[in-house]
Amino acid sequence: MSLADYKYELESCTRCSHCKFIPWPVMQSRRFSRGCPSADNKKFHAYSASGKIEIALSLLEGRLDNWTPEMQEVVYNCHMCGCCQMACRPNNFLLCDHEEIFLELRMRAIESGYILPEQMILIDSLKQNDNPFGQSREKRSDWANGLDLINLDDPARQADVIFHAGCRFSYHKQQWGTIRNAVQLIRESGKKVGIFKSTESCCGGRAYELGFKSVLKTFAEDTVSRIKSSKSQTLITACGDCYGTFKNLYLQANTPIDNIQIYHISEYLETCLDAGTIQPKKKKKKRVTYHDPCHLGRKGEQVSPWNGEWKLTGSHIYEPVPEKPLKIGINGCYDPPRNVIKAFPELEFVEMERIREYSWCCGSGAGVREVFPEFAKWTARERIEEAKSIDAEVIITACGWCESILKETADVNGESIEIVDITDLFFGGGGI
Repeated sequence: MSLADYKYELESCTRCSHCKFIPWPVMQSRRFSRGCPSADNKKFHAYSASGKIEIALSLLEGRLDNWTPEMQEVVYNCHMCGCCQMACRPNNFLLCDHEEIFLELRMRAIESGYILPEQMILIDSLKQNDNPFGQSREKRSDWANGLDLINLDDPARQADVIFHAGCRFSYHKQQWGTIRNAVQLIRESGKKVGIFKSTESCCGGRAYELGFKSVLKTFAEDTVSRIKSSKSQTLITACGDCYGTFKNLYLQANTPIDNIQIYHISEYLETCLDAGTIQPKKKKKKRVTYHDPCHLGRKGEQVSPWNGEWKLTGSHIYEPVPEKPLKIGINGCYDPPRNVIKAFPELEFVEMERIREYSWCCGSGAGVREVFPEFAKWTARERIEEAKSIDAEVIITACGWCESILKETADVNGESIEIVDITDLFFGGGGI
């Protein structure tokens, strides 16, 4: 699609600024009423969803001739977290696809030669090494050394479960314990676990968010082909980004993972706790809260791609033909992580103000962490402040990217609050 395909949505934006905030019915305080990190940090309308939509419309109508460094700064200082789209719907009842519009803007920037050096480093690494960190393919499965997992690179071998580690967990040794713990729990539930030892690659979601849709398609086709060849019926990942990419972005790229059950590890642990195949271990008494990863929650919602058009169906009435699937964010993975936490009776679970589809982003998304690290850390600090405001001693999350930047930011700022992955709850992570 192109910006021209979104002309009706672009023209329908009323510049109401609701996209900067979480909807007023769920606001609990002025302090944590904002939903858009970009607009809140920059304090300028252009950085909001409405501002970027105005840029897109101006480009489409020829009121802007070409890209400028200032436009590039606005478009790329965005986590692509999706909160603006969730806030727009209940206030305006629009069917505007904010994320798709922002992606088209990024694609236009790339076509005009406005791509930042840090982004090209990431993309080049993805193309050459199948990961965004410049690490070799040969080191990808080092995290699994000594676990004796089934090597699914051998087509003669089969497993009950494919475990997809993802780039973040695979290449950051300090996080290996989380995925090793995840594998141990899956095994305790009675399943045989396999990995693609030398052929697992990036899911491609980060490239997509930078505006490189074709790169996502390449990774999707490779991943889907590999998964189908394994004949396994279940795929489990501990990475929120990979989960959202497998569930939603592959669908948008018309390369869905069909006929296989996709679980985030929190969803799988919930089913195991319900079935009694694994048991929670006794914890210290702690006041804990949960941070919803964007890709696991609102961006993990499956929505079928739409290729229709807006038509005048009555006097001043435009409608999408055929009917357009609604993306409202409520069908992501929200309850399973919370139910896992509640299975530990010693933990006092308290919610932050911005949760579920209106959760505040951790700061890692869409290349911001690599290109604008100070903005990424500011976003993470805001989340930590929100957790501190309810006297939480521990932030539990369910994505390696979220855990990493929240922990890094807490450590730099000397915060006593602990950051823990949900899998590590079963193994005493974070001193609990």
